[in-house]
Amino acid sequence: MESGTIALFAAVVGVAGTLLAPVLSHRLVARVQREQFERQQQIAHSQWLRDQNRAELAQRRTCYAATNAAYRHYRLQLTKFLYHVNRGDVTEAVREELEVARHSHHAAYAEAQMVASAAVLRELDVVAKALSEGYRKTKCLEEGSPVPTGSFEEIHAELHQLRELWELMRDMMRRDLGIDDHANGPVP
Repeated sequence: MESGTIALFAAVVGVAGTLLAPVLSHRLVARVQREQFERQQQIAHSQWLRDQNRAELAQRRTCYAATNAAYRHYRLQLTKFLYHVNRGDVTEAVREELEVARHSHHAAYAEAQMVASAAVLRELDVVAKALSEGYRKTKCLEEGSPVPTGSFEEIHAELHQLRELWELMRDMMRRDLGIDDHANGPVP
């Protein structure tokens, strides 16, 4: 009986193993597939995040370049306009050039407000306020009613000092984009 029981037990275990093998292998395969799917999802999500970061960086770079150019152009046009006011030869064409630069500045500033980092936005605000004040003083001088600190020399000095604020703004943009300050020489 003992050998019969062992044979019966071996047969039962063999049949049970044969019956349970597909169930167990199916569970094992399902678990491996689930892990692979989760890993693929993590990879896809990581790739999506990298793509988003690249797109945001490209958008900021484009915006910062346009904003930088608009701010610089507006400052130069304002200085040019100030010289015309001082000489007394302001024409409609000169006014129009200033207004085009001013509106381009406003448009670039508005776009930058949507994509700039907080640190860059603080610098943009400082320069925008200084430009606005320079514009106000210059227009008052043109109209013949200068403000107390609104002589040609004082406004000219402020616009010249504004270049330093512009450089700080530009440097903050570069840092925000991850550009090394020592990679390039000074910008004229």
